[in-house]
Amino acid sequence: MTTPLLPIVGPDAPAPRSIIRIQKARIKNQQLTCEFTEQRTDDAPPRAFTLAAQEQVHPDLLHGLAQLVPHLCLLTEQLTETPTYWPDDTGTLPPHFEAFTLTGFSVGNGGRGVTLIGQRQLAGGKVLNLTSPYVSFDDEQPAYAYAGLLESALDAVLAEVEAALRGKCTEYRQLDLFEPTAEPNAALIPLIPVPAHA
Repeated sequence: MTTPLLPIVGPDAPAPRSIIRIQKARIKNQQLTCEFTEQRTDDAPPRAFTLAAQEQVHPDLLHGLAQLVPHLCLLTEQLTETPTYWPDDTGTLPPHFEAFTLTGFSVGNGGRGVTLIGQRQLAGGKVLNLTSPYVSFDDEQPAYAYAGLLESALDAVLAEVEAALRGKCTEYRQLDLFEPTAEPNAALIPLIPVPAHA
């Protein structure tokens, strides 16, 4: 006899939520690849996992990653800060970030720092891979002036990655290929009149 595991380990599991600590996350082709540890309880030893999801990530995760793009650009010295550099309160990125994409990140020192990974689309169609220097959130005099903003933006992304690990993803709905017919018993193939030969 087999026991279905989804109700036991899925997002609606009856047991208390386990403790998940994300170490690395990467998005490629709208799919999440993640390295993380999980503890069932505070006293349990952590178990290490690598997950490659087949579902497309939820738009909330993509939006959160986009909010890290300005930090990637400053840390890799791709753009300089101007009065219109930062996104407005709606979270929409200004046009000067269109060539940049954040593809992942690596959390270090138990969550007390991060390395951002991304790409820049060059004018010739080629892609420039970008890796930021490690930014520590514990420094009293941080080397990166916006370390606090980066940390809060990263916390939001980590929450979305954890939600993705627990089952949050884009809904799949199969759309109708053709418009629905008016009558349930109507012929699906239209009849083409053929002239009779005499």
